[in-house]
Amino acid sequence: MKTVYIYQKFERFWHWTQAILIFFLGFTGFEIHGSYSFFGYENAVAYHNFAAWSLIVLIIFAIFWHLVTGEWKQYVPTFENLIAQAQYYLSGIFKNAPHPTKKTVLSKLNPLQRLTYLGLKLALFPILVFSGILYMYYRYPMNDTVQSLDVSNLEWIAYLHVFGAFMMVAFVIVHIYLTTTGHTVTSNIKAMLTGYEDIEDDEEEEINLANEGVAEVNKTVN
Repeated sequence: MKTVYIYQKFERFWHWTQAILIFFLGFTGFEIHGSYSFFGYENAVAYHNFAAWSLIVLIIFAIFWHLVTGEWKQYVPTFENLIAQAQYYLSGIFKNAPHPTKKTVLSKLNPLQRLTYLGLKLALFPILVFSGILYMYYRYPMNDTVQSLDVSNLEWIAYLHVFGAFMMVAFVIVHIYLTTTGHTVTSNIKAMLTGYEDIEDDEEEEINLANEGVAEVNKTVN
């Protein structure tokens, strides 16, 4: 094992800020839904809207960062070892079986994580964001009058937004569980706090990956 700086500063800032906003949105959102009373309905709506716009701004910055740094490649799906990875989470992990994939700086996510996070970014987040915006601006004041979007029925937007919220809750539960499946129970959380993680020392594999990266850059330039 060797200690490697694998998560950059913005990556960690984005992760924890996003986590805080998602938890706060869930808490205020379910109060708006009528599940309980804490802030009060009007305050919950105001806080929820503010947190929603904060998350949207964060998403925009995160998209820009991923494109500029090339980190978007981490989410390109692959079916290699996908079944083995699923079997590991379902049974292998409880039998102390070896992990089917190795984490490197150039490949931080296993095949199952790639598909999950890609679906999160391309499906679940858009569902929540766009349904939330439609819900927020279904009717809004403008020039002493009340305007409305051309939406005939608000009910389907509400159902869609709540569906997305429950899917996000399911993701968070699974995500928190999987953070405990590292070399130790807290190693993954520690890595996301400090940026450093202990990974398997496979110098030959890293050299090959680095050479592939250089070859790809040279091919693009030529």
